[in-house]
Amino acid sequence: MLARRAARELTLILFSQLEGNINKYKEDDFNKIIINSVRTLTNNASDELKLHSSSIVEMIEYIDEYEANHPKNLARPIDSNDIPVPIPLTSDMSGRLTAIADVCEKAFSALEIAEMSVLEENSDTKEYIKKIVAGYVKNHQEIDDLIKKLSVGWDFNRLVKTDKDILRISITELIFVKEAPVKVIIDEAVELAKRYSTEDSASFINAILAKVVKEKELD
Repeated sequence: MLARRAARELTLILFSQLEGNINKYKEDDFNKIIINSVRTLTNNASDELKLHSSSIVEMIEYIDEYEANHPKNLARPIDSNDIPVPIPLTSDMSGRLTAIADVCEKAFSALEIAEMSVLEENSDTKEYIKKIVAGYVKNHQEIDDLIKKLSVGWDFNRLVKTDKDILRISITELIFVKEAPVKVIIDEAVELAKRYSTEDSASFINAILAKVVKEKELD
């Protein structure tokens, strides 16, 4: 399960690096792009950790200052150590803690994916990426035509590229790879949309994939 989840995330990053006619790419090209995708994922996680680390320092300083200036500690002798005091959890601090927790989760995920896909030459992650890529390369016209057909009221060429790529990956899995449960594929696609695309993308992708399931009479 974790290998497939990692494969989907790396395939999404891989797709973002493809340019022009997809048929021009060979297997060696995809192997190189997989490595670049891992680097992109880990670099992004590292950058986010660096960005949010300042918030951790600010919160530590705030807590230390709040504790030192609390009436209970101000009333204690100057040479005595401060005692712990309750800290009010403001929405600002709560928001920062949530952001840091999200970044940490992404960082841990990136490290796990990097280890599975790069250190293990024949990992399940790499193999599943290859299946998705091969399935899309072989059937990309049919998959894109299906997205166009089911995206009623939307101009295919104006869809957010990340949304299109998530749909391409998921539809490839649903129709051509067929190794994961339908519900899992859709749930993972929605999660990818929440992490990498716009605010409205998750509901849009969920709706399109529901139509795919109905259209192709998938279990």
